[in-house]
Amino acid sequence: MAEGITSGNDNDHSVKSGIIERRRATAEKTERLARSVDAARCGRTQGWDELVDRFTPLIRSIVVRYGLKGDDADDVHQTVWLHLLEKIDDLRDPNSLPGWIATTSRNECVNTFRASTRTVLIEDWSTVHSAYLQATFDWDEKIVSGERKSALFKAFAELSDQHRRLLSLLLHDPPIPYSEISRMLRIPIGSIGPTRARALDRLRASRSLAALGSVALE
Repeated sequence: MAEGITSGNDNDHSVKSGIIERRRATAEKTERLARSVDAARCGRTQGWDELVDRFTPLIRSIVVRYGLKGDDADDVHQTVWLHLLEKIDDLRDPNSLPGWIATTSRNECVNTFRASTRTVLIEDWSTVHSAYLQATFDWDEKIVSGERKSALFKAFAELSDQHRRLLSLLLHDPPIPYSEISRMLRIPIGSIGPTRARALDRLRASRSLAALGSVALE
């Protein structure tokens, strides 16, 4: 009985010790963050360096989730830090900074993606065309050339801006979650499927494609 009581007490002590250690680590982390924010407010380089080192991985993870690369990814990073430079004096609670950075990063990713997909460049259409030729018209990519590809270029250009952007986002690699597409296009998640269907119907009904004859639309 005594051994059982002792074992139980040891386990309780171990659990309590773990809780205390976690609380201590959290408190130290909070204090370091507060010192870094105060230093950054005062214009000290060390404070900004500490914030950048601490939160760059968070921004990077969000940028990667949105599939942004190269200059677009760099722009998001720079914009987030510029916003913080403007707002840091208004930051009352340093503990709110991680959430602020995450939200700002997501917003900037959405803005960047929305700007980059507002106009679908001709050189970027080939990916969209190739995928939708097979998915929509069951054409063999090897025979999609010349007159047919030209017709699809025209048909795609005839779509509304929203439909072009939606089809481009749906084909993005890596895939973009419907929740993010909803945020980017400012449409309900439930309307993405019906809107996609309408976009494909308009492609099928395009005069440019209809001019190729019934064989092209089988």
